[in-house]
Amino acid sequence: MKLLNGNELAGFIKERQAKQARFLRQSLKITPKLAIVQEKDDPVINTYVKLKQSYGEDIGVEVEIYKTTPETTLSIVKQLNGNKAVHGIIVQLPLVHEDQTEKILNCVIKSKDVDGLAKNSQFDPATPTAILWLLAGYNIDLAGKEIAIVGKGRLVGAPLIKMLQDSELKVLAHGRDTENLKEALQDADVVISATGTPNLIKPDMLKQKAIVIDAGTTSEKGKTVGDLSSEVYKKDDLTITPQKGGVGPLTVCALFENVLKATS
Repeated sequence: MKLLNGNELAGFIKERQAKQARFLRQSLKITPKLAIVQEKDDPVINTYVKLKQSYGEDIGVEVEIYKTTPETTLSIVKQLNGNKAVHGIIVQLPLVHEDQTEKILNCVIKSKDVDGLAKNSQFDPATPTAILWLLAGYNIDLAGKEIAIVGKGRLVGAPLIKMLQDSELKVLAHGRDTENLKEALQDADVVISATGTPNLIKPDMLKQKAIVIDAGTTSEKGKTVGDLSSEVYKKDDLTITPQKGGVGPLTVCALFENVLKATS
């Protein structure tokens, strides 16, 4: 088994980003700043937000949290759009009223939409970017491979499918409820799962020597878990993300890459 260690790659990226942020501050007198708009007070969401704050502190990017309510979120986003000191804005999902998600995300101006979730955003979304960085970092060439993506969500699956198809790669998209998912995945050279459904992907779904990326996250009994069954890790012929430290560390790196780009 070969592990795709995102932590290892993230260390190099983080070091480079710290140098970029230092150059911006010292040579250009620009202090990079990210604003996070957060409606829900949820332990898992709070953990993600704190992780972003910590990363920002480490590389020299200011991260400010704006706690809002469904009644004030839109006005706060509009204020941040006009604040020249703020270079990037993310709306921490999910919102209290999920039917407002499209409206709120599309309110973020393109030049500050560092999450890449608004329509016609000028930035690539963080998690799909992280997945591609991880594969590239381990010299995995996707050309000629059959790629199966399980999950078509806004944050990962849908944008990743588009990014891969734009590169003229062979992509088969499935959902967590796809009939005969086992048969659908068995010929795939690369399986990327991002559904947030624990234990969805089982060993008998995967061909020998498959490349497997777990990009699904959900909370189960107070712990963050992915889409892969623990039994998958008993297949010693796979190239696979570890149960911790796979895509996640690079997702934060990709977000702050966009923040640094947004300063120009």
